Amino acid sequence: MKPTIALVQGDPTGIGPELMAKLLALDEVRDAANIVIFSDRRVFESGCRVAGISHDFPVIEAIEQADFSRHPVWLIDLPAIDPETLEPGHISRDAGAAVLAWYGAALDLCGAGDLDGLCFMPFNKDAMHRAGLDTEDETQWAKTRLGHHGRVSEFNVIDGMWNARVTSHVPHREVAGLLSVDEIVASIELADGTLKAAGFARPRIAVAALNPHAGDGGNIGREEIELIAPAVEKARALQIAAEGPFPSDTLYIKVRDGQYDCAVSMYHDQGQIALKLLGFHMGVSVLSGLPFPMATPAHGTAFDIVGTNTANVEPARRAFLMVAEMARNRGTGAAARARRQA
Repeated sequence: MKPTIALVQGDPTGIGPELMAKLLALDEVRDAANIVIFSDRRVFESGCRVAGISHDFPVIEAIEQADFSRHPVWLIDLPAIDPETLEPGHISRDAGAAVLAWYGAALDLCGAGDLDGLCFMPFNKDAMHRAGLDTEDETQWAKTRLGHHGRVSEFNVIDGMWNARVTSHVPHREVAGLLSVDEIVASIELADGTLKAAGFARPRIAVAALNPHAGDGGNIGREEIELIAPAVEKARALQIAAEGPFPSDTLYIKVRDGQYDCAVSMYHDQGQIALKLLGFHMGVSVLSGLPFPMATPAHGTAFDIVGTNTANVEPARRAFLMVAEMARNRGTGAAARARRQA
């Protein structure tokens, strides 16, 4: 039984609409899952025009109207914005509000168990903040909307290389103060659980240092001695295959060469720069910790190429297929209910 995945429209002033059109033209994507699109029909059609692709999916107003025995892809039309009123490639509060409406509707159905996972095209955080996003990012917003109390975090994945974070979208000057043994252990635990959900039997996790040369024995900071090393030992006591802390300027070579499956970085760019250099055209962001899998292409809205039909669909393809695979591995939600009823 196929999982049922929400496909959420990205910022309508960016490349999201054309990427969605290209993604849905791929046979392996339509074969991997039943799909419910969350968009304004006008925005969806504008993306199809840019991509030069014609889609004729049945349009519905509510999930109950989707009959996957008749068609594998359905579009829930959520009128939120007329794309003709927008300036492509420019930040728009109205575009941010539309994204929150589409994303929120999909989250609610995933949270209720009506959908098995969620993949979204690139959002623009500035536009979303202007429209009322009151958390640091869309991951924390999802956690708040769903009333979820566990840890949630963003992972980056490129060609089988995973990266987790202890801190994420925060200023660099705040990073050291946000680190603690408990926070680092929680990040390692989430990494272990997320990779197991993705099919790794016993993930090998390398934990990054914060300071140059892993603190040089305390001469360049003591976070490695007082926080990171104790956290690694606690994780190992939980039967997690974690090692570190490793200097971050060599850590990602170990991940690239297959010694480890996942790195746990202390801050956002510590891992992002390394992985994107290793394969930006393949990058996926996995938003983990919620009761269902969620992913998006690791790139942004690419305002500089909007409307040129040059956006690369590969990261979106990988993101969607990863959500579908993780949903199958979990065996929960709408697909599990359908199996029981079969």
